[in-house]
Amino acid sequence: MNKHHESTGPSDGQQITLRGPAELADALPYLMGFHPTDSVVMVALHGGRGRFGGRLRLGIPRAPGEWGPVAEQLADSLISGSERRDGRPDAILIFLCQDSPDGESGRLTMERLRPFAQSLRTACGALDVPVLEALCLSDGRYWSYCCPDGRCCPPQGKPLAMPGTTVMAAAAAYAGIRVRGTLRDMEARLDPWQAPDEVSAQLRALDGAAPSLVPRILDERAKAEVAKETLTLARTLMDRLGRTPPAPEAVSDLGDDRLIDEDEAAAVILGLQDRETRDKAAVWMEGPEGHRALRLWRTLARRCVGPYGEHAAAPLTLAGWVSWSIGDEPGARVALAMALRADPEYTFAQLLHRACNEGLDPETLRRCLRGDGDGGEGPEAAVAGAGEAGSVTGAGVARGPALHVRRVRPAANRARRRASGRRAAMETGATAPAPGTARQGTAGPGPMAVGRRVRDVRRYGRRGAGTRR
Repeated sequence: MNKHHESTGPSDGQQITLRGPAELADALPYLMGFHPTDSVVMVALHGGRGRFGGRLRLGIPRAPGEWGPVAEQLADSLISGSERRDGRPDAILIFLCQDSPDGESGRLTMERLRPFAQSLRTACGALDVPVLEALCLSDGRYWSYCCPDGRCCPPQGKPLAMPGTTVMAAAAAYAGIRVRGTLRDMEARLDPWQAPDEVSAQLRALDGAAPSLVPRILDERAKAEVAKETLTLARTLMDRLGRTPPAPEAVSDLGDDRLIDEDEAAAVILGLQDRETRDKAAVWMEGPEGHRALRLWRTLARRCVGPYGEHAAAPLTLAGWVSWSIGDEPGARVALAMALRADPEYTFAQLLHRACNEGLDPETLRRCLRGDGDGGEGPEAAVAGAGEAGSVTGAGVARGPALHVRRVRPAANRARRRASGRRAAMETGATAPAPGTARQGTAGPGPMAVGRRVRDVRRYGRRGAGTRR
């Protein structure tokens, strides 16, 4: 399990009412900004009207043996995070989102995930916060783990509403909120290349550039010149991308890949492993320049293939920062989560991920970068300092009209659901948290000597050189 999760705070704005599991299931993509495939999502509720608070998302662990410890960690993270921002939640909603391999066995998926849902309910109950509803979304249908009434929640599940046909969809359209597709689609735009010919060509370029670039990055007398070369080349590539208008998302990445050759990509990827160079690249964060930079960082992330997978942390973090800066918070959270998957200890990604999730206004960091120039403490210190100074708020970063969703149960079911929530609160289970979490996505030792040498250099960077973080 990756210990880094995604959450957001509530935002003020228009109120709408959601009645029952069907409307809750329909609201989920609008709350997250994308369809959270293969994910567990937990949402805090506050007050008698069930105001939505913090949200948390994590990929569903593959091993059932991890479900209990993961459930305890998620419950503690959501409740403690909510207490810092909005106060202790009064209840929690749980969504388990996973399609079956054949697209026709949603009920089997629901039953397979039932112990995980129960572990989550038990973990929340052990912290004295009841689970109001727990839903499984699979293969276009939904099931309730809390409602025993087959009339409203039949064993075969019920179909999800057609996209764009509900009250939530209308309110979201009015507020300018759009759903970005599935989480899998968003991650695919940042995943490393898989085609053997492309991977082989990029590996040759990275292996060819590393022996000359890495020693220069570690040389205090030469590293400034490497930084200048890296930033100059990155600016050239951004200008090249900017001269080609972006195509629709389905084909734009392929066009951007064709505009940058393997040697150019290798030089910038390796140059960005120097922390100071990366920080200077972070100033390209606003307006047309920010959009060009985002295209470049995405392209470079896709070139971090094979034993260079850990190197993706730098371009992914920059992609997450620019996305957050230009108002694309769902895209920022996805990119930053992938950066932490590539390197769970990447400090800048950790700080940005937390700041984005907890509602820090990105303008705090933008001001630092606008005035930083060649000196100053850098963006990591700015993010950490702003959070410690109390600039993190639960209000989130408003981007135009926002939805403030109120959830009300049908009168006939209200008493029974409250009783179900109380039963969940009384359940107890294992209370000892897991001693640690496994790091997923960290690149292991590569088969090539140069790849190993680069990782050795990055470990050396942790001991004092200005690399990596």
